[in-house]
Amino acid sequence: MRDHSSPEYILVEKEGDLSRLMPELQGERTIGVDLEADSMFHYQEKVCLIQIATARVNLLIDPLSVKDLSPLIPVFADSQVRKVFHGADYDIRSLHRDFGIEVTSLFDTQIAARFLGVREISLASLIRTYFDLSIDKKYQKKDWSRRPLPEPMMAYAAQDIGYLLPLSRILEKELKKRGRLFCVKEECEVLTGVRSQTHGSDPLFASFKGAGRLDGRGLAVLEGLLQFRDQMARRRDCPHFKVLGNSPIFDIAQHKPRTRGELGSVEGLNARLIDQMGDTILEKVREALRVPENALPVYPKKPWGRLNSRESNRVKALKAWRDRMGVQWDVDPSVICTNAQIQEIAIANPQNPRDLNTVKELRKWQVRLFGHDICHVLRHSSR
Repeated sequence: MRDHSSPEYILVEKEGDLSRLMPELQGERTIGVDLEADSMFHYQEKVCLIQIATARVNLLIDPLSVKDLSPLIPVFADSQVRKVFHGADYDIRSLHRDFGIEVTSLFDTQIAARFLGVREISLASLIRTYFDLSIDKKYQKKDWSRRPLPEPMMAYAAQDIGYLLPLSRILEKELKKRGRLFCVKEECEVLTGVRSQTHGSDPLFASFKGAGRLDGRGLAVLEGLLQFRDQMARRRDCPHFKVLGNSPIFDIAQHKPRTRGELGSVEGLNARLIDQMGDTILEKVREALRVPENALPVYPKKPWGRLNSRESNRVKALKAWRDRMGVQWDVDPSVICTNAQIQEIAIANPQNPRDLNTVKELRKWQVRLFGHDICHVLRHSSR
């Protein structure tokens, strides 16, 4: 496996330097983009580095030093400039949350790889597959908010984006060959609209994995523990998991321990944590146990609720069809149709392809390529 030397880059730490380099970006038709953040180290995550690659130069823009990033807004909003990301969901949310930057003309190499049936779709895996290069990812989870950034971390930040543009050309060529480029373009266009969610007045358990399996009393315990953890994380300026992990919290919500001895049987809750916060955890459990039955929280139900027998039959038939198509396309079946889309189709039960356009979340490319097949499956599943 071939080695590669450290890539060259320009570190941008002043507003004047960013303004000076803008003509370089504005003259490009395609740029590669990546971000580094500090979500593993702080309560409120933030973008700590923006990497932009052009055909001629790699830029590392430091948003902790360059406070005004508004010169970048027109570039990212320009539909004539294609932006190549890998796994862009988090990046698009972060750019909009921190800087008000909106992305247009996206090409996501991860989505492209999925539509080509590539099984290992991390950027490191794709670089290894298509360029026979091994990328060291040891800096991926480092604290990118530290300053000054060590030279090896900056070199790491520059190396990945150097391959985004040639990788996008390879994937785009193969997508065209297979007639799937228009599918990826639509998926990318939808992705540009994602935004960071604000919880507002929703309970914290609403976004906690597995909460839907708990009864009302368990949800009351869970909410109390999540509120406590959030307060502690904010006070310490650290991520939630560094206060208390999800696994012990869920275990406590399920079993509702009343004593320190019972806390000792909770997996992931060691003696140090019990010593530090055991009394508070037990108090949160007691508070939840005192909540009247009629005041217990209720987990929000999914809009479609429980499926009836006919809808369940349609789901089963559609999944069988999707699996066959996945084999035919040589892709993961979820590329053809997600479980959520299948459920919506089964409930709507459209009788012709035109009616599929009213099914929320279903893409135009799916209607175009599979509309007749889907309706055929639905008609036969009702017999």
